[in-house]
Amino acid sequence: MPTNTHSRRVRTAIRQRAAAVVLAATGSVLAAAPQPAHAAIPAQSIADPVHYWNDVLQNVFRRVGGGPVPMARAAAMMNAAIYDAESSYQLKWKGRMTSEAYIHAANYSGWLEGPDEEERVIGRTAYNILLNLYGNQQTGTTYQDQTTYLDSRFTERFGTKPTDFDLVDVSVVGTMVKQMTDARSGDGSVNPQVYSPDDKPGAWRATSYPDMVDAKCDEDSDAINPFWGQVKPFSLTSGSQFRPTTLTQYGTYENLLASDEYKRQVDAVRRAGADQPTAATPTVTRTPDQLAAAWFWANDNDGTYKPPGQMLQATREVSKARGLGVYANARLFALVSLALADTGIAVRDAKFATPMDLWRPVSAIREGGLDPHWKPLLKNNDGVNVNPCFPAYVSGHASFGAAWAGVMKRYFGSDNISFDLTTDEPRATIKTRHFTSFSAAAKEDADSRIWLGVHFPWDATDGLALGDKIAGQVFSTKLRTL
Repeated sequence: MPTNTHSRRVRTAIRQRAAAVVLAATGSVLAAAPQPAHAAIPAQSIADPVHYWNDVLQNVFRRVGGGPVPMARAAAMMNAAIYDAESSYQLKWKGRMTSEAYIHAANYSGWLEGPDEEERVIGRTAYNILLNLYGNQQTGTTYQDQTTYLDSRFTERFGTKPTDFDLVDVSVVGTMVKQMTDARSGDGSVNPQVYSPDDKPGAWRATSYPDMVDAKCDEDSDAINPFWGQVKPFSLTSGSQFRPTTLTQYGTYENLLASDEYKRQVDAVRRAGADQPTAATPTVTRTPDQLAAAWFWANDNDGTYKPPGQMLQATREVSKARGLGVYANARLFALVSLALADTGIAVRDAKFATPMDLWRPVSAIREGGLDPHWKPLLKNNDGVNVNPCFPAYVSGHASFGAAWAGVMKRYFGSDNISFDLTTDEPRATIKTRHFTSFSAAAKEDADSRIWLGVHFPWDATDGLALGDKIAGQVFSTKLRTL
């Protein structure tokens, strides 16, 4: 085998001879210019490249804010592209792939494998996917240009600029980036339509009350991602494939609100999810541990990594504890991200595309005449009691949590695995919680929405069922073991 020094010299000569190569157009920065030998990868506190780039992604989530479902789409695009890039590397230099690609693994032309090629294949793929998603102001979103941040994290990792020429851009990265961006082009994720709900009791409406003024949910048209249920899924046949039916069995809002079960649902969240006791609701039944769990799982406000980021963090923490390698991590993170993305689509279908777009508990309690001063525990960064700006049914947190748990238990072959998870929610008083199964973590995530006062119990229960069905679909149809 050639020495590392010799390998780098050979690659340098190849890059210099290839400097005139015109790179395939990918809409990303894959500029060609002769460069000296590629710098050694600096020592990093995050050694695994899949972990590193998911850390970058989580920080982008914190920086750009917005709704969780576009974040889940971004995670799926990046991690599925990483997996296909890593599969291409495994096929080229190790002579095998253990699982099928998401789109396609390139049998690329390589001249000599070096000690850092796997890193560069993954890193340059991830960087360019993220640059396409977040590098420029995008129509219909609040994304700010994150190019400077992405460039800094690339240089931190590699010691070079992302615009420096690298042969892997020509041989494999350009293909990975292009096939993913082409696959998601025109997928319906940009939709300029304005949402207008039904004007009747039971139907969702903006929850900015005089004593709960929330500038982000002041009008019904402020609803976040109302048409995302129409987005092309990553593995489902449609966003409605596993659509839950608990509410539709009532037929009309009038029948729903008149039912005994609805009244039980309202009473449960009224007592467990109140911010403070009131004259009409003198007792809050939430325990101290439930209060801690409620804030542990919150991650609703901009500045946090939101629910998809928390699930990626959970994946990383379990992966590190289990000692997974790069290839295994690439597959695991891709499976989790695909499930999260399709869950985001399916949840928005359930919230907005069914006959009933259920109002939030605060509307049910106040406008139902039960307690005009009731407020949910959930607050924004200014300490104002708020609700997520979209219908209640089904819970996104519950669905995301169950999708994550469903992939994890199928991937590891068991649900009964113990682990610790952390949170970046600033209001959380307990930053680490211990769980004895993936399902237990998902269940606590789902229940936390009741304790925060923003969901009914059936939002959580049906969200858990929805997420697990999607996990099963993803695991049985995508990235299957060869």
